[in-house]
Amino acid sequence: MTAGTYPDTLRTTGPTSSAAAPSATAAATTRSARVPRSSWRWPLRVATVVAALALWQWLATADVVLWLHFDTIPAPTEVASAWWRRLHGGEYYLDLGQSLIRIGVGFALATAVGIPLGIALGRSALAGDTLGTLTELARPVPAIALVPIAILIFPTDEAGMVFITFVAALFPIVVSTRHAVRALPTIWEESVRTMGGTRRDVVLRVILPGIMPGVFGGLSVGMGVAWICLISAEMISGRLGVGYRTWQSYTVVDYPGVFVGMFTIAALGVLTSGAIEIVGRRVTAWLPRGEER
Repeated sequence: MTAGTYPDTLRTTGPTSSAAAPSATAAATTRSARVPRSSWRWPLRVATVVAALALWQWLATADVVLWLHFDTIPAPTEVASAWWRRLHGGEYYLDLGQSLIRIGVGFALATAVGIPLGIALGRSALAGDTLGTLTELARPVPAIALVPIAILIFPTDEAGMVFITFVAALFPIVVSTRHAVRALPTIWEESVRTMGGTRRDVVLRVILPGIMPGVFGGLSVGMGVAWICLISAEMISGRLGVGYRTWQSYTVVDYPGVFVGMFTIAALGVLTSGAIEIVGRRVTAWLPRGEER
């Protein structure tokens, strides 16, 4: 290389970097201009919900029929009144407690089984050929389709509904964990082994920290699926629970009660999924995070 000349990489890097800086700044400015400020996000979200409720109130009270029969559904004010009455009765809280116990036990069992199983499927060819084969055969079967089998093989309805919840949450957790394990860069494990690390070190220092974002994604999906299947199971074979009470309201033509059940289910789903997200953020606090959108 003669004096006064530079490698192509250096010659390209300097001008490109300096030219890219204003471009990147402009792109960031444009992006932040498109994204509402954080101070406006919550008011915007609340306004969206209020607008939807106002539209619903008008459609129901005006008995609007535009192919959809809004004249047959209760208005939000009727639903709120029914919900207020439910809140002052012990039956409502008994149903909440029963559903939360079922979802808690089933989800905890699915987590305890699903994460180790997903790691095994992602790390071991033998596990993939044996347990993985059974997993892939069972995974397409909807958990709610197992309700008749659960009624037959379990001594109580409670055990059967916990089993349905367990199966519903298990497969999203297993699949997400398996994919997270397979996505880990092999150089991480090789680096630990090069420095004298054992298999235990690989699991504790590479695999578990590395798969946490994927695992918590699977936990969030698993919780949502578990709620869907639990509510369906409670409607079919339950004697207590939010799903059972919602179906009972429908059978006695208590349509405001049906909407109370629907909104209660939605609130429970948001709270439990939100709790998983908060825990996930704390566990993966070491990861770099982009701007919230």
